[in-house]
Amino acid sequence: MQQWSDPALVNDGLEMLAALAGNGSDARSDAVLLTTDMHAGNVLRAQREPWLMIDPKPFVGDPAYDLTQHLFNCEHRLQTDPDSLIHRVADLAQVDADRVRMWLFARAAAEPRTHWDNHWKMTLAQTLL
Repeated sequence: MQQWSDPALVNDGLEMLAALAGNGSDARSDAVLLTTDMHAGNVLRAQREPWLMIDPKPFVGDPAYDLTQHLFNCEHRLQTDPDSLIHRVADLAQVDADRVRMWLFARAAAEPRTHWDNHWKMTLAQTLL
């Protein structure tokens, strides 16, 4: 069963998702091939390039979106100091930190709470608002 403890915040998240996606993220001039499942377990050191992403769930879109899954997997650090972590990861990936923050807010606010351990995302969304 899906549960949202703050319907207004969920609505804000859904509106942000729609605004960030615009008319389709593939219409953006900076759209790239995304992995959409970026986390430490899916990044390997490689010979050809310094890093290799494995197990992609490919979509074309905003490069700032691709960092959100990695950030969600850094739950403790994200809850402790979200702004510093967002800026650090965005800087390393050479993407706009404000866009990463907006995508992160939208996903944290709009994702259904189907798992008992997802409650922290609503608190994160409130922090990022």
